[in-house]
Amino acid sequence: MQIFSGRAFQLAQNRWSATGVKWTSGNSKSSFICSNCRRQSTVAVSQSPPPAWSTDQKASANASHLSIDGHDYPTDSWTNVPSNIISAIPRRLHLQPSHPVALTRQLIESRFPSPTYKHYNNFSPIVTVAQNFDSLGFPADHPGRSRTDTYYINKDTCLRTHTSAHEADIFRKDESVGYTISADVYRRDAIDRSHYPVFHQMEGARLWDRRETSEGDVATTVWADVERLPKHGLNVEDPNPTIHPERNPLQAKYHNAEEIEAIAAHLKRSLEDVVVEIFSKAKEATLAADGIKSEVEEPLRVRWIEAYFPWTSPSWELEVFWQGDWLELLGCGIVKQDLLNNSGVPTKLGWAWGIGLDRVAMLLYGIPDIRLFWSLDERFLSQFSSNKPVSRFVPFSKYPACYKDVAFWLRSSSSSAGGGIRSNAQDFHENDVMEIVRSVAGDLVEDVKLFDQFSHPQSGRKSLCYRINYRSLERTLKNTEVNKLHNSVRSKLVEEMGVELR
Repeated sequence: MQIFSGRAFQLAQNRWSATGVKWTSGNSKSSFICSNCRRQSTVAVSQSPPPAWSTDQKASANASHLSIDGHDYPTDSWTNVPSNIISAIPRRLHLQPSHPVALTRQLIESRFPSPTYKHYNNFSPIVTVAQNFDSLGFPADHPGRSRTDTYYINKDTCLRTHTSAHEADIFRKDESVGYTISADVYRRDAIDRSHYPVFHQMEGARLWDRRETSEGDVATTVWADVERLPKHGLNVEDPNPTIHPERNPLQAKYHNAEEIEAIAAHLKRSLEDVVVEIFSKAKEATLAADGIKSEVEEPLRVRWIEAYFPWTSPSWELEVFWQGDWLELLGCGIVKQDLLNNSGVPTKLGWAWGIGLDRVAMLLYGIPDIRLFWSLDERFLSQFSSNKPVSRFVPFSKYPACYKDVAFWLRSSSSSAGGGIRSNAQDFHENDVMEIVRSVAGDLVEDVKLFDQFSHPQSGRKSLCYRINYRSLERTLKNTEVNKLHNSVRSKLVEEMGVELR
């Protein structure tokens, strides 16, 4: 169900990115490595493996076809998926034994036991546009369909942008009353320590069939199921009514208030149980690492916030009070009945939720940079195991940063550099810049930020200035290496976007 909190929720609003990005100017031709500024002494180091996603290249392309894991796909004007993204497909971190993403998945799955819930973890990330967008009712002009946001293999095929691409198919299969899906998902996005173009989502749903209740009394059946759920001692804040005619409306055409009160109670109790499991483990790991007794002794607090998601109503976000602040954890709600009707199960109704696995794993294990999930360095991987308790990640080193700046003019139809469309100021999209940086430097870039921008007072041309932070997770980068990467970025900006460097 497309109801993930944070970045996913923002696609429903406009974009999927949780935070914006920015950068700066100059050709950065210094001859030293830099730590907190632009200069550092050069250090001779041994070479480490290349960025994780380029170690197993599985794709090859020619003018008319793209080969991915042994399958050929025709290409067309929509094709925009680069080889560095395709090479990440075989990794499937959520299925790797003892990987923190997989361990987090298993932890959450344990709260949704079989046979009530069937767990789907092996769906291919290559889906049809109909599966990814049409089945969920995305409007034709929704920004999520744009080539600036989604990786297209061709106009009819893409890499899934959410686990919900498989939702309608699961409803049609009707193999169990509940399910979870976990999967790698793909989106063009910002470059920073919490965003990556490949990440992992998990969603779940639970349905009841009117035909299998006594005289169609769904509410009584659901309340009986609520009583069978585990009890907990959470401090729960839930001040708002389940249904509000304006803020959180009932789907009155299909549902009555009594059955939705019961289903909402079942949903909230189920997800509160997940919170107990995750954050009890996180507290134990924090105490073991830091001895922060007061934090461990503090009762867990959660609160339910009214929310809007296009595919549920009423809807909520669940927040957890953690380390002195409220953390948005997940989104959930009552499944839109139109979706179930269109999936061939009109007599069923129920709830659904969605969560970002990478974000939870970073919190649970204290992992500071999302790039670490893709590392093949044993100093990282050896710290996690399904055979030992959850423990906090121990950094093995903090290598110096090297900042390089690039500034450029966007084209305009009236400028001497103009004539194109993609890099005109009105058509510019920052994700295109991010993709160029990723295609050149991969995981050797920690973040990219917009540092400055202005419009020329006479010509009206717009200038953007970006700062790129080159920092490896595994070794110190030499200045000559960074300069070579940065010059390639500058060249590709001109070649692919038609900008004019400053």
